[in-house]
Amino acid sequence: MKLFYSPGASSLSSHIALREAGLAAELVRVDLETKTLPASGQSYLAIHPMGKVPALELDDGAVLTEGLAVLTYLADLAPASQLAPAAGTIERYRLLEALSFVATELHKGFAPMFDAEVPASFKQRLLRDARAFERVDALVRPGPYVLGAHFTVADAYLYPILRLGHHAGLDFSRWPAIEAYMARVSQRPAVRAAVHAEGLIEG
Repeated sequence: MKLFYSPGASSLSSHIALREAGLAAELVRVDLETKTLPASGQSYLAIHPMGKVPALELDDGAVLTEGLAVLTYLADLAPASQLAPAAGTIERYRLLEALSFVATELHKGFAPMFDAEVPASFKQRLLRDARAFERVDALVRPGPYVLGAHFTVADAYLYPILRLGHHAGLDFSRWPAIEAYMARVSQRPAVRAAVHAEGLIEG
């Protein structure tokens, strides 16, 4: 397999899931500005027409796009990793619920913060409407992970998105459970390995 990623982007979630699952994949870096693969100069748009990361090229050459699909596929490839509850169980639907929440309420909401033309006041407005963060707090406060005892792809997705928000200037100090969750997840060996492989620096 090949995982197409950009350092520190939301594709970090799929990178973490790969390592948590113990699966092997070639990491292929994408330049999101030029939509090219720096190592070869190839256009990334030939692989993913939207030019987004992640994309996962399977052993047979098929390509999966969209983070939720990639995360679910990786979890199902390695059921012993317990990255996703069994299909048909209520826990599986709780996983889908959490993944959808992160995608629509956090990931999509954070995206404008990385646009240079968006005013600084946008960040403050995000925090004033704290419903999404209250929901994150409720998810992670019981701990240690979103679904309880087991680290799942919901955590593999939530952590990089919170990390992006933190590095964009969001202050989570109002929610100690969120800060404790981020610190806890950051210490997992697979998470540390993914962060270091992408050349990121943890504060």
